[in-house]
Amino acid sequence: MYLLFKSLHIISFVAWMAGLLYLPRLFVYHCEEKYNTKTYNTFLLMEKRLLKFIMTPAMIGTWFFGISLFLINIDALAFSLWFPVKFILVIILSAYQGYLSICRKKFISNTNKNSPKFYKIINEVPTIILILVVLLAVFKPSF
Repeated sequence: MYLLFKSLHIISFVAWMAGLLYLPRLFVYHCEEKYNTKTYNTFLLMEKRLLKFIMTPAMIGTWFFGISLFLINIDALAFSLWFPVKFILVIILSAYQGYLSICRKKFISNTNKNSPKFYKIINEVPTIILILVVLLAVFKPSF
């Protein structure tokens, strides 16, 4: 079961990261559209589907399989220091997705005040966290 759960955890994480990287990019282009035009509404639909059908299920899968792996391997991870750091980074990614969801709601209500440049900058957040999570998982440093 361990290798199956590990595979599903990696697949879920990759799908989640794809969404976390793509949604802010959609927001960059969405900022440039006038409210309630066909293109504006198309972006709303794309963002909704991305969040509902890809990002949220992938985040849930990442959490479920990650916690399952922890419970299967609790003896090895219980006293490691790298794992809590990785866990905190995943919490930050989850909060980031929550923030992106709030941003999407601002597009729905036409109250978005953020610029395309803002979304380009925050688009780097998941990339930095991805690098840190992968390095932690591969090298398992002891602090």
